[in-house]
Amino acid sequence: MSDDLRNIILGLAATAISAALGWFVRTYLWRRRLGHQQRFFGLPTGSECLLVVNRDPGSRDWSVARNDVFALIELASIVKDCRAHAEILPHDTAWQGFGARTEFCIGGPVSNQRMAAHLRTMLPGVEVNPDNLGPDRGALTIAGETYRLDKGSVEYVLLARLAADENTGNSRPVFLSSGQTAITNQAAVRYLVRHHTRLARKYGGDGSFCLLLKVINSTAYGPDVVEVVADVTRPASTPVSRPAIATAE
Repeated sequence: MSDDLRNIILGLAATAISAALGWFVRTYLWRRRLGHQQRFFGLPTGSECLLVVNRDPGSRDWSVARNDVFALIELASIVKDCRAHAEILPHDTAWQGFGARTEFCIGGPVSNQRMAAHLRTMLPGVEVNPDNLGPDRGALTIAGETYRLDKGSVEYVLLARLAADENTGNSRPVFLSSGQTAITNQAAVRYLVRHHTRLARKYGGDGSFCLLLKVINSTAYGPDVVEVVADVTRPASTPVSRPAIATAE
């Protein structure tokens, strides 16, 4: 065998080994990222999840606001990436417990009965003004601080990941996007989709959290400009203390 032929064979072998090694590394990293993503969202391969959507409060008929539809589309992409399956249910037909399947619940408690139930059960420290008119309409109150809606300028939304009780055997998380407007619901979902890796790193793949987000100038920027106001996990999870009512003796 000539030196030239030997060099060609060695070069081809080195190329094949490098290609195989590169494929192995890429596959390993991809599977690792997928595993972390599936764990955070509670969506192992072949699993099912629930997408619960609210009713558009501005419509007389049963319809879903456009931005809430956009939020569902963004969640559907995550479900597909995790190789899972989704079922979409209106908020007033989702009569089941939580934890058996991962759930994504969208919409404020005024227009979403299931969201109202989740807040009462898992985030009792959150108070939402149900009025449709006045300066406090839709205002959020947490730990004595009130966050008022200035539609199109400053709007607030709660983004939460709540881990179910593993002792019951139902350990899939519940994700809440409870905003003052439909565009804030979409903003919270978009924030979750974009930053889930960072959130998992901070709170753990199985951890619970509740963030208060501020959507700025949605009239111009849509759901893209979002700031984290505070991590309100502790106060939101703590029931609001009420002053005792004195009774006559």
